[in-house]
Amino acid sequence: MLPLLKLLQDGRFHSGEALGKALGVSRSAIWKQLQCLEAELALPVHKVRGRGYRLANPLLLLDEATLSVDATCRVWPASVVQSVDSTNAEALRRLAARQEPPFIVLAERQTAGRGRRGRNWVSPFGENLYYSLVLRIDGGMRQLEGLSLVVGLALLQSLRAAGVVGAGLKWPNDVLVEGRKIAGILLELSGDPADVCHVVIGIGINVNMLVADKAVIDQPWTSMRAELGRCVDRNGLVCELNRQLSRYLDVHLKKGFVALQDEWQANHLWQGRKVMLTAGAEPVEGVVLGVDRSGAIRLRVAGVERHFSGGELGLRLRDDS
Repeated sequence: MLPLLKLLQDGRFHSGEALGKALGVSRSAIWKQLQCLEAELALPVHKVRGRGYRLANPLLLLDEATLSVDATCRVWPASVVQSVDSTNAEALRRLAARQEPPFIVLAERQTAGRGRRGRNWVSPFGENLYYSLVLRIDGGMRQLEGLSLVVGLALLQSLRAAGVVGAGLKWPNDVLVEGRKIAGILLELSGDPADVCHVVIGIGINVNMLVADKAVIDQPWTSMRAELGRCVDRNGLVCELNRQLSRYLDVHLKKGFVALQDEWQANHLWQGRKVMLTAGAEPVEGVVLGVDRSGAIRLRVAGVERHFSGGELGLRLRDDS
């Protein structure tokens, strides 16, 4: 189906005869592939007698050849899969099969995309960015302190470079625009956390998605297209994200999170706000003071400063904040 999609991605009408000729197949074969596009990938196709077929919405497909021209992609080679359960899961499988990092896995669609705390990440075909970067980590867990926050800074600057100037950070792994989620981060480890291990940096960005099932997404959301009023080329976004990640990860490697602590706090949307922290059975109420040198959240709780960290923690604004 991918060759057919490449012909249809411009959103214009193409006759069945022209499509069949371009692909070397019959018109009936084209018809069957179009049915598969609708059934398997949920891509609506407009069929008009005398004009042919076109996608209801144009696509800008990810392209390995385009990405390979980017300097960072030559260091972090990227592969694009059409459909996968999740790019993080695929990255971990490739690690288990002894593919040598660094490398990037991208997908046009995820069938079981996931976020933090087991949440589902809605992943329609060809609309958003599903990205996993695999890196080798030497020296144990200390090299990972504040890493998710550093990735958040790189992601934030990538969005701003594309024109989403209202984006800001929410501890620990989200990027919001006016209270609506536009992107998230999920880090997963493989190997010995006390010695040599690998980290999978999973990033999901709502790029060109305009409609989603409210029953599936349980929080306010937005997309780059909704904010900018135009479609975004995801290939260019990948290249910009790579450049920003390379820059911020280099600072983190050489100087640690402390070198980026002030910048992160300056971009934290909930600085000084009243929040509710989900930490075990009892929620904790407090005021956000910032983050510490390791990336833990600092809260003033009943007049006392306390620090919290951990992958299962959740943070939300208090109703009266």
